[in-house]
Amino acid sequence: MTATPTHPHPVSPDSPPSAPTLVLQESHRLGSKLSEIILGGQDGLVNTLGVILGIAAATADIRIILAGGLAATFAESISMAAVAYTSTLADLDFYRAERAREFREIKELPELEKKEIRDIFTKWGFEGKLLEDMVAHLAKPGNEEHWVDVMMAHELELQPIESKGLMPTALLVGFSAIVGSLIPLTPFFFVEVVYARWLALGFSAVALFAVGAVKARLTIGQPLRSGVQIMLIGILSALAGYAIGALFGAQPGG
Repeated sequence: MTATPTHPHPVSPDSPPSAPTLVLQESHRLGSKLSEIILGGQDGLVNTLGVILGIAAATADIRIILAGGLAATFAESISMAAVAYTSTLADLDFYRAERAREFREIKELPELEKKEIRDIFTKWGFEGKLLEDMVAHLAKPGNEEHWVDVMMAHELELQPIESKGLMPTALLVGFSAIVGSLIPLTPFFFVEVVYARWLALGFSAVALFAVGAVKARLTIGQPLRSGVQIMLIGILSALAGYAIGALFGAQPGG
């Protein structure tokens, strides 16, 4: 008699995710959070560095430099948080509007929508009876959600946007902008202006290189190349602020 093979750990549709699945989901969430941290931190660093270098080129008064740097720090963080919130909210509203439009078109123009689905499946290599069976199955009553999912992802090339977590994300971006801004600003609290400028540039260059390298690790880029690119772009952008300050300043910063 042949024993019937059994699964040692039967899985039902309602079973909780497996450990590897949970690890993968956590990895995706971590990558998303790191992207938000990098976004805020890099922007805060470069903008504040440009501001304080420009002020330091125009005056050696440490109070003015710190006042300008702190003003730039908090204005930038609030602005970044607001942009992160409003831009994501606008994307969410657009996604919802397009999804509602697709539902209307499925109801009002079903044959046109079937043709679009057929075109999508044809590009994937399906043909003949298999193609027609797939289109017919997706167009069955009750499958509208799946039908729209396919249209959103492969016709409009839009991905779902989570409505929850908008405020925490905005706060994370804003806080990251503050942290990034403090990297070039910190030396001015402890050393003379003429030395603080160089320390600010050095600290910022290292931080920007690290940002570029981490970005590459999160994607498919080359860490060394990405780090150097981000560092050069950020430093050159900040030096534009220094050049403007030197142009209008009585002394170049000593």
